[in-house]
Amino acid sequence: MKRRFGAIVIAIVAVALGSAGCASKHAESTDDAMDQGTGTGSEFDDGSLGQGSAVPTSTIADLKTIYFDFDKSTIRNDAAQLLRGNATVIKENADWGQITIEGNTDERGSEEYNLALGERRAMAVKRYLVDLGVPASRLRTVSFGEAKPAVSGHDESAWRYNRRSDFSN
Repeated sequence: MKRRFGAIVIAIVAVALGSAGCASKHAESTDDAMDQGTGTGSEFDDGSLGQGSAVPTSTIADLKTIYFDFDKSTIRNDAAQLLRGNATVIKENADWGQITIEGNTDERGSEEYNLALGERRAMAVKRYLVDLGVPASRLRTVSFGEAKPAVSGHDESAWRYNRRSDFSN
């Protein structure tokens, strides 16, 4: 019993010391970040940023994936809303240069059919973005057909995530 109590005390002390060490390392790294100008250092209690703060920028990874129905390349209603948001972000980030719209399919259908369907999906997304004011010169399309599944599996629970268009640069 005495040994078990001693082991518990040692464990508690070790955890306490480890936590103190982590807290001081976190404080040091935060201080270093402020000294190097990598932290904002001027966020207000309400979450807004003060003058001179770095404004977070979007990346292509922030663009939303567009999903399609089986054997379709038409833009769904839920995707239309996402594309409006994507168009705004793309227009605000001209420094991204050219963006690739990647058309994908699930595994059903021949390779040739799926490549063509993936291309139709990518082109539908491109047309929609151009209609929303994104310059066509900033968009290119590619089809991967069934070659790049987002989710592995051989049923609808996987296929629904593989019928998509993604964005890259």
